[in-house]
Parts: sequence; C-alpha cells; structure tokens
Amino acid sequence: MDLTTNASSGSGSIAEEETRRHLVLAKPIALEDEKDSENTASNGIRRILSLFKNVRPGSDLTNFQLPPQLNQPRSQLQCYGEMIYSFGGQDLLGECSRRDLPIERLKSVVTWNISTLRPVVFGLSPYNPVLGETHHVSNGHINVLVEQVSHHPPVSALHATHENENIDVTWSHYFTPKFRGAYVDVEVKGKREMKLLNQRETYEMTMPGLVMRFLPAPGANWAGKFKIKCSETDLEAELHLNSDSFIGRLRGNNSRSIKGKISETSSGNQLYDIFGHWDKTVMAKNVKTGELEVIYNAKENISGLRPPVVKNLQEVMETESTMVWSELSEGVLKKDWERARKAKRAVEEKQRESLKQREASGEPWVPKHFSVVKHGKDWDCTPRQTSVPRAPLVIPET
Repeated sequence: MDLTTNASSGSGSIAEEETRRHLVLAKPIALEDEKDSENTASNGIRRILSLFKNVRPGSDLTNFQLPPQLNQPRSQLQCYGEMIYSFGGQDLLGECSRRDLPIERLKSVVTWNISTLRPVVFGLSPYNPVLGETHHVSNGHINVLVEQVSHHPPVSALHATHENENIDVTWSHYFTPKFRGAYVDVEVKGKREMKLLNQRETYEMTMPGLVMRFLPAPGANWAGKFKIKCSETDLEAELHLNSDSFIGRLRGNNSRSIKGKISETSSGNQLYDIFGHWDKTVMAKNVKTGELEVIYNAKENISGLRPPVVKNLQEVMETESTMVWSELSEGVLKKDWERARKAKRAVEEKQRESLKQREASGEPWVPKHFSVVKHGKDWDCTPRQTSVPRAPLVIPET
C-alpha cells in the first residue's frame, strides 16, 4: 500500500514543529491497491488464522484486538470519512441536487452510494477508534466530520455538508463481526440519510455487509442488499452486491457485481434495471425504452486518490484521528513493531484512565458534535450543528 506521512510547510515554533511531526496522514485506499490486497492475503493468511484458533464459530469479534503488524496506519474513522471526501473526477455528491427530474436525482443518489464502496485490503485492519476521537476533512465544497460517540459498542457518527448544493448527509455506523470458521461475517448497522434541502427531499439508505473469507481462497468484499428510498418522490432503489466466490475466481470472473432496480414505491412499477461491477462500470437500463447509460465509472472516481494536507495546523483538534494515532502509525509505517506496540498500549491506557475518572465522578460521556439517542439496539445520532465547518485538513486541488 502506498502510504505517506504529510506535514504542513513553512516555519513555526518548536511546539508547532513537534505537533507537525505527529500528524500522520495515510493515502486513501484506491483501486490500484488491489495488488497490495492480494499480497497481504497470500502472505498473512496463516498468521490471521492462528489468531482465531481459540475463537469459536459464531463468536462476536467486536472487541477482538489485532497486533500492530495487522493494522493499517489509519483509524476506522478515516475509512468512513474517505467514502465521502476522497474521490477523483466529478463531484457526484453535488450532482444529486443539480438534476432537474426526480428520477434523475434518484439515479444520481444511487451513483453516489455506489461510489462510497471501496476496496477492502484483506489481512490489514484500521484501528478501532477511541471514544471522542474525530476526523475532520474538507474537499472543495464538501466538509466531513466524523466522531466516535460510543466505545462499547463501537458507534461512529458522520456529518457531511455540501456548501454549494445545500446537501446534508448523516450516518451512524456500528457493526457486528462474527467468526464463521472459514470467514468473518460483518453486519453493518445504523442509518444513512441524505437531505437535498433545495429540493426538499430526504433519501433514506441502508448499508451492505462485509464478508472476509479465509478459505478456500482469502479475500474480503462487500456483499448483501441495500435500499435507497425517497417518500417525497415515491421512488426507491434496491441493489444487491455479490460477494466473490472461489469458482468465480478460477473462471476469471470479476466478483464485485452489482444488480438491482429502480421502482415506484406505491405501485411497484419498475423503471430501471441496474447492473455492472462497482469497481468498473455500472449501467442503468430504461425498462420502457431499452435505453442504456453508464451511471458510474469507478476508475474515474476512486483511482489516484490523494491524502489530505494540513491547511491550518492551529485548528487541528487534539481528538483528530491522525493526531491520536500518530505514534502508532509511524511505528507501523517504519515496521518498528516494538514502538507500535508501546504506542497502541499508551492510547488504550489513556482511554481506560479516562473511563475510570468518569466512573469516579459519575459523569456520563457526552459526544461533542452529535446528540445521541439509543432505542433498544438502534442508535440515532443527530448533528449538533446545521452544517459542517471548513476543516483544517483539506484535499489538495489537482
């Protein structure tokens, strides 16, 4: 994987220099990282399986800890944020509101949802975020803020706004990975919602799951069904992602196929067929006219992705992921595993100490950027601000 550490340019105080050295930014996962994924899978399969030798099939792996050698130098919060702020080519989020017709807007929302799917590097996992950790990045008119609002269970909340097109996106993510013997089945729960405020439309979206397979051939892929629904336009989309299979690989088939449909909710009348591969191209076929159009090109959108750079060092929050995990990330990047283990232990001990202090004082944890309400096993995370401010970390213009 091509990873870089990034620092702000220019002169400054000793304190600034110290902070700058400990702000570590990793290159986003892009299509070209597939070879790294394959190498990791072939080289690390025995080590990964050895970690599960005492884990029974069906066990919940939510709190399972990996050694630094199996960590990517990034937090899970960064992975979530990258789905929105890291892209190449066209501004697909803004396009959702720019279309004139409701059916064209829904197709654009479908396209944007597909664009959030990214390759999963098998055998390497991002860090589990600590409570209160944040990740705040801007790309053009898009501002994204993610916060870890719960640690047990791990729940991440995301808020993104598009300044020009008046679009508001909120996510709440929490997942349950379970060991199934030959694979790990990750159920992704939570809520995704997009509001096109200029159009007065709200799109509710569910999420696919993730399958990490060990045998007969190692690999990881998104799989399952997800839906997109807009009550104001009476339109909805249902999409299915197919996980890869060993037989398919032998035949040379691309496993990341996607198929689905766009329909009227009330009548069930089907308007479009959706099909293709989310890591190549996805087509939409008008059921009535037979007309075909390419609605998504992965190579244009998730290739050659660039990491953020520091635009304003003074505004970087102490809770920023790239600051919290900087020492560990430097250890991972340099393959200094002793340094990495100490750094990981230091972050975990700091979190345990904070928990002890809260328990002693009787003060509950209150997220800074989201209001959180729990309904049974469901979590509802509402942003405290109506819009996300510009971030001190930005994606550089081409």
